[in-house]
Amino acid sequence: MAPTLLVLAAGMGSRYGGLKQIDPVGPSGETVLDYAVYDALRAGFGRVAFVIRREFEAMFREKIGARYAGRVEVDYVFQSLEALPAGSTPPPGREKPWGTGHAVWCAREVVRAPFAVINADDFYGADAFQRLAGFLRETPPPGAGAQFCMAGFRLAQTLSEHGAVARGVCTAGADGWLQSIVEQTGILPAEVGPGKKYSGDETVSMNCWGFTPALFAGLDAQFREFLAARGGDVKAEFYLPAAVSAMIVRGEAAVRVLPVNSTWFGVTYREDKPRVQAALAALVQAGVYPGKLF
Repeated sequence: MAPTLLVLAAGMGSRYGGLKQIDPVGPSGETVLDYAVYDALRAGFGRVAFVIRREFEAMFREKIGARYAGRVEVDYVFQSLEALPAGSTPPPGREKPWGTGHAVWCAREVVRAPFAVINADDFYGADAFQRLAGFLRETPPPGAGAQFCMAGFRLAQTLSEHGAVARGVCTAGADGWLQSIVEQTGILPAEVGPGKKYSGDETVSMNCWGFTPALFAGLDAQFREFLAARGGDVKAEFYLPAAVSAMIVRGEAAVRVLPVNSTWFGVTYREDKPRVQAALAALVQAGVYPGKLF
């Protein structure tokens, strides 16, 4: 079964100042997301599911989903504050949904095949999708349990010169299996380099994962635990990297770190846009991508 690409696109881009998922950055009006879908299709993915918010469904279908009509099956998953396990309710004063772990949890009734998870506003590169697809096509040895994967990027290659970023800093064993992820927030370029807080060589998670549907049982259990412990906190978020790390600690899953050669870039801040446009134009000029994707 061809794997599914699950795209987390529900964020409203508060730091960016707009709906960056549909902001054109390519030479023919492509979005960053268009390049991800293009690379995924080349790597053998057969379906795309977008996690979005209900309030911008019509705009997203018209400006994004319609581009892929006739090329790949497209589905939509809706993340909302009220999408919770039975018996749970959001606390008074909470305005936003519950984070990336919650976004993937919302897709549990839609995704049935092995699948990759990515952010809509990150450029991961063709190599990342090829490695994810290769892993997802493998059959784990009998009795191996749930096996997932993660594309690993160097921290120094994932920064924005226009502000702080949050990254999941990873620890892996010599055999390449992930041991833990620690979410670090507020990372500034000035803190990264020789002799500084971060060396820059740390492997980080950019929310570029490969899973099987076995993820959902562990995710559901942890989300319920999270709500019981922190559901009353109007700012608390259920992070996907933290949930995966907990599954490793509990012996519920093993995660292979796949070092990728692609160059990552993203549009965290509006000031990042010119750099992303220049990088994509250079890739088109080098023949890595056609001038018009779809």
